[in-house]
Amino acid sequence: MKPVFSIIAPIFNEHDSLPELHRRVSAVMDGLGEPWELILVDDGSSDGSTDLIRQLAEQDERVRPVIFARNFGHQIAVTAGLDYARGDAVVIIDADLQDPPEVIPDLVARWREGYEVVYAVRTEREGESWFKLFTASLFYRIIFRITDVKIPMDTGDFRLLDRKVVNVLKTMRERHRFLRGMAAWVGFRQIGVPYKRAARFAGSTKYPFKKMLRLALTAITGFSYFPLQVATYLGFISAGLALIFIPIVVIERLVGNQAFFGQATTLVSVLFLGGVQLISLGILGEYIGRIYDEVKGRPLYIVREAPENDSSHPQS
Repeated sequence: MKPVFSIIAPIFNEHDSLPELHRRVSAVMDGLGEPWELILVDDGSSDGSTDLIRQLAEQDERVRPVIFARNFGHQIAVTAGLDYARGDAVVIIDADLQDPPEVIPDLVARWREGYEVVYAVRTEREGESWFKLFTASLFYRIIFRITDVKIPMDTGDFRLLDRKVVNVLKTMRERHRFLRGMAAWVGFRQIGVPYKRAARFAGSTKYPFKKMLRLALTAITGFSYFPLQVATYLGFISAGLALIFIPIVVIERLVGNQAFFGQATTLVSVLFLGGVQLISLGILGEYIGRIYDEVKGRPLYIVREAPENDSSHPQS
């Protein structure tokens, strides 16, 4: 029977959380009274999660494992889940249970009202350091202000997507993916549902500061030309300062002001201009690197195992 709901959970070393995730998702979805499936995308786990996913699939036919050949990253794992999802509505949820499955009925209720994207808005966050809270808040506000698409603040990937939205997202195959931005870009009727984000059920975070920074860079370069504009502004500022100070320096030297003799002024000017040029080259390099990745045309992911007799046709 074709499922009405598909639940996607990307898995990377979540062995201790998997049984509880399955139990809670099953309890919630059974309560909705509609056919459902749980797609567990194993993103190259090394802690036994892969075997546990297989066991859950053997015990419950609604569990559909998608096993990657290696680690491809969280956003790519979610993309694979979207490719394999068969439901009329698709819910993306983290396996660490920070996104409570008990919120899913609230998302479904809004979907049944006619909304095609229902995103969960974090009103509280348990078990996270002040640094994580501060950087997350700063990230969302910067992204909201500088990107071309207005991405809702304080939201993650926890959301429900209508089949129409999923079909559109499946056509968007860029390698550097920021799915919450892509979901905002496609449009359709969207609404938020507030919830309290829980602490991790088990294990440690899979998004340390380095990965968070990389995701932020992907979000900025994927949805904004602001960094390129900054490079342009720096160039104009440098040129303007030069035009202002050249006649000042000439006049001061003619009147014999010793402050403008020697190499100090020249050295500072060269260092400043060199810094501006290197920053500009670095920004250009980020965009060019992303273009290079796209034109290579490699698949987004490689699947080692997937459900048999699958009627869907994922586009890797």
